[in-house]
Amino acid sequence: MVSNRALKSAGGLAALAFVVFATGVEAKPAKCFSTDDGYYACDFEMTDSAGSFTIEGPGVTYILLVDSPGYASGFVNLGNRNIPLAGTYVRERDDPACWANAETNTKICAW
Repeated sequence: MVSNRALKSAGGLAALAFVVFATGVEAKPAKCFSTDDGYYACDFEMTDSAGSFTIEGPGVTYILLVDSPGYASGFVNLGNRNIPLAGTYVRERDDPACWANAETNTKICAW
């Protein structure tokens, strides 16, 4: 039988592990491109194991959330809210650092 003390200790370790994991992720410097902003220096951060990521550049933050392998939903952050971008972004086969949206003829890349 597990004691309450052991459960509390295990819960505390799990919470600590979560905090370390959550804060251990760091953005990395990258070169980015978006159809609206052109080429710019940015910070790239993976946000989950599916390949979702955030890129932050001067005055702009883009978020791509992978819905299924090779397909993502896009968002742009405007201050304190994320605005959905129309259509679906598809990972390009020729340059996997780029995601293109055929509906809006836009592209978001991070190298």
